[in-house]
Amino acid sequence: MRAFEAAVALGYSYLETDVHATADGVLVAFHDDTLDRVTDHAGPVAAMTWAELRPVRVAGTEPVVRFDELLEAMPDVRINVDPKHDAAVDPLIRAVRRAGALDRLCIGAVSDRRVGQIRSAFGSAVCTAFETREVAALRLFASGVRPFRAALQRRPGHCVQVPVRWHGVTVVDKAFVAAAHDVGLPVHVWTINEPDEMEWLLDLGVDGLMTDRPELLRDILVRRDAWPSRPTG
Repeated sequence: MRAFEAAVALGYSYLETDVHATADGVLVAFHDDTLDRVTDHAGPVAAMTWAELRPVRVAGTEPVVRFDELLEAMPDVRINVDPKHDAAVDPLIRAVRRAGALDRLCIGAVSDRRVGQIRSAFGSAVCTAFETREVAALRLFASGVRPFRAALQRRPGHCVQVPVRWHGVTVVDKAFVAAAHDVGLPVHVWTINEPDEMEWLLDLGVDGLMTDRPELLRDILVRRDAWPSRPTG
């Protein structure tokens, strides 16, 4: 929670988190499959109950955050959510319904099945990122295969969330961003932590960057006069 609060204190109104389900179905905001890398415990998140996970501390000090607690603590913030495993989808659907948070979430995953489950549950009421097959169609459209344009305009996805490269194949370039904008799609790119790459992607016209270095990104956006001003008074 401290990391989310720090981003909001910097001035961000959009956050991103992955979510996992515990063995007893509690949804937590956490990136890794296991606790080993960033906590004082070890083992898979999915193998632990919430009672077992509660004493765990990130970086030795911070508790793991329940997703419902995050939604409650950040009512004015929009959150991009990635369910990392199939087991996280149903708990995510339940959490979103309980919180009435459809209008402030965008959900995306590398699994088309997970995105499809979210769309089946909520229809167009929730923002979803493109499935991988939709991204492939957009990449082909950007490469000059014009018949894909009509299909892309009928797509259920609301945005494109991609890495610059995927398994050695370049996804994001000037033509890709232009093609997405041509059919009314914002482009969000992950995970961008180097200043030169941030500058290059912003020059291409991408609409959002996911980063582990929010201070750096804010400084770059301020320097480019692209940081949104806040109303006063």
